[in-house]
Amino acid sequence: MPYFFLAVAIASEICATSLLKVTDGFTKLWPSIGVVLGYALSFYSLSQALKHIPLGPAYAIWSGIGTAATTLIGLLVWKQSISIPSAIGLGLIVAGVIILNLSPTSHS
Repeated sequence: MPYFFLAVAIASEICATSLLKVTDGFTKLWPSIGVVLGYALSFYSLSQALKHIPLGPAYAIWSGIGTAATTLIGLLVWKQSISIPSAIGLGLIVAGVIILNLSPTSHS
């Protein structure tokens, strides 16, 4: 169940972050409400996951997947570009999350 909460935390954070662009600086009501609710659900779910998953690995997964997914949304939805160094950096973030989770001490 803790990884279910972590997945919900990741998904709601990605949705909330993606909606930030649509809020137009929090001048549009419904997207702004979506951002606030998305972050509230994300932090609540992350707090539930942290009852069973150590902080370091949980936060690495949450922020790493969130960063990569948000970048992909920016590329696909908002037609933003990414430089080669930025793509390499994202790859290193993903690799770091994988390495951290494969570490035998990360789940104690």
